[in-house]
Amino acid sequence: MNPISFSDLQLIEPIQRAVAAEGYTVPTPIQAAAIPHLLAGRDLLGCAQTGTGKTAAFALPLLQWLDNDRRAAVPKAPRILVLSPTRELAGQIAASFQTYGRNIRFRQTVVYGGVGQMPQVRDLSRGVHVVVATPGRLLDLMGQGHVRLDQLEVFVLDEADRMLDLGFLPDLREIIAKLPKKRQSLFFSATMPEKVGRLASSLLDNPVRVDVSPPTLTVDLIEQRVRFVNQGDKREVLCDVLKDAALRRVLVFTRTKHGADAVVKHLSRRGIQADCIHGNKSQSARERVLGVFRAGKLRVLVATDLAARGLDVESISHVINFDLPNEPESYVHRIGRTGRAGAGGFALSFCDGSERQHLRAIEKLIQRTIQSEGGPDPRKHEKTERHEKAAPSGGRGPAKKRPYFVGGHRGGGGPARPKARRRQRQAV
Repeated sequence: MNPISFSDLQLIEPIQRAVAAEGYTVPTPIQAAAIPHLLAGRDLLGCAQTGTGKTAAFALPLLQWLDNDRRAAVPKAPRILVLSPTRELAGQIAASFQTYGRNIRFRQTVVYGGVGQMPQVRDLSRGVHVVVATPGRLLDLMGQGHVRLDQLEVFVLDEADRMLDLGFLPDLREIIAKLPKKRQSLFFSATMPEKVGRLASSLLDNPVRVDVSPPTLTVDLIEQRVRFVNQGDKREVLCDVLKDAALRRVLVFTRTKHGADAVVKHLSRRGIQADCIHGNKSQSARERVLGVFRAGKLRVLVATDLAARGLDVESISHVINFDLPNEPESYVHRIGRTGRAGAGGFALSFCDGSERQHLRAIEKLIQRTIQSEGGPDPRKHEKTERHEKAAPSGGRGPAKKRPYFVGGHRGGGGPARPKARRRQRQAV
């Protein structure tokens, strides 16, 4: 059976010309599955990772819809709203609309924080058909009366699971409450945990479901290793790893912004060119660093999970998890930065004693044991210890539980509460 082409998807000639100019010939699975339904005006629930062609899957039919129903843009009242969790991803989506719509007359603007709002306000006051936005800045502009959603016809929520991870659920609810009831809604998420499913159910009306991205799809293409290291030795080990010239373009993930800054300082002291992006960086600084990294003039980019979804850079040779993520799904998205568009890649993770539970959760999700390198594998001792604990106790009965302590005192009240996980709602 021959693969379908973009011409088989009933796309109009101006869009086909733009697609051909980008070198696209065969649509990706998410594009082939989604575009016909979106052209028909259906709501859609799409489960797909970044790097699968998802942006084109919704941008192409929406641009065609705009061209088929040409109307002057109304000041402050867009027809299409695309919500993104990060500034970087918002900028990439807007650039894709511009690229695919180069032969179509339409107006758009991108709205996000970290930069002055006046250029965005001017665009909105003149009227745009498409707004690509992050939730925080959009709500700010709505509150100031610079944008309203009463004439919105299409709403796209991209990277919904990442939105919730970053703590945007209250903002999303506030925005969704302002949407017209009669609209087309598109909902995309790389994973579909229960809280994301509930949000989708509240937003969509009889949607078509397109699922083309099981979590192991990208993982299977990436060679993965884990190195067991003490927390205090991680920076030196990273320097040793980066001595290998095969690590041409490297993305290093840390858990915190402070950790990213500290890694960059350590690498710089060792003569290794590196820079970082995270939520405390201004938008202009982030764009500058990403531009240098994309151009191949920066070998090592250190980032927090802010970049796990929104960063789209070709030819990343290696991803290094300096810190393992708390959530196993984030591991999949992190290492996916080196497995773009079906290509292979290499991912190395550092794991100290406190991160073993995170490693077990990751291996359970991807359904494989990550091979150890560079030293002894403590997991072998864990298996032996678990086996010994499971062995019969010789009739002595189960060991007594030790009393726990609360506030330095022996006693009840239940175990101490786990430390609350700090929300990563940064200035995105």
